[in-house]
Amino acid sequence: MDSPVPPNPSHPSTEPPAEPRVRRRDRHGRGMRGPVAPPQVPLSTSRADTFRDLVLDSVERLERHWPQLADIEFLVMEVPPPVPGETVPLGGSVPADKDDPARVVVYRRPVEIRSKSRDERALVVHEVVVEQVAELLGLSPESVDPRYGQD
Repeated sequence: MDSPVPPNPSHPSTEPPAEPRVRRRDRHGRGMRGPVAPPQVPLSTSRADTFRDLVLDSVERLERHWPQLADIEFLVMEVPPPVPGETVPLGGSVPADKDDPARVVVYRRPVEIRSKSRDERALVVHEVVVEQVAELLGLSPESVDPRYGQD
C-alpha cells in the first residue's frame, strides 16, 4: 500500500486554494481605497446624468401648462447623426406614428460645446426643448413658453 505523499509547499497544485487577502490600505500605505466623493455629492454624478436632469427639469416646467406632453418621449443622445453640409443641430423631433409616440431628442455634446456654464447650459436645453415641442404641436415657441428668448 502506498503511503500518502506529504504536500510540497513549493508545488501549487498540492496547496489548498488560498482565500484572497483583504486589503485595508492602498499598496503604499497612504490610506483607505475608495471613492473620492460619496454618491449623494454632485461630483459623483456624470455629465450625462446632469444633462439628463436638465432636460427633465425643462420638461417638468412645460408639463404644468401642457399636459399633452406626457404622450411625448424625451430622449438625450450624445451627438446627432452626421448630415454633410448642414450645421450640427442641438435637438430634433419626430412626430408620432401608429406604432411609436412622438419624440423630442436633445443632443448633449453640441449643447455642451455651445454653453460655458451650468446656468447657460440649462437655458440652452430649455430653449431646445421648447423649440422642439413647439414644432411638434404646430405652435410658436413663444406660445409654448412665454419666457422663450427673454433669458
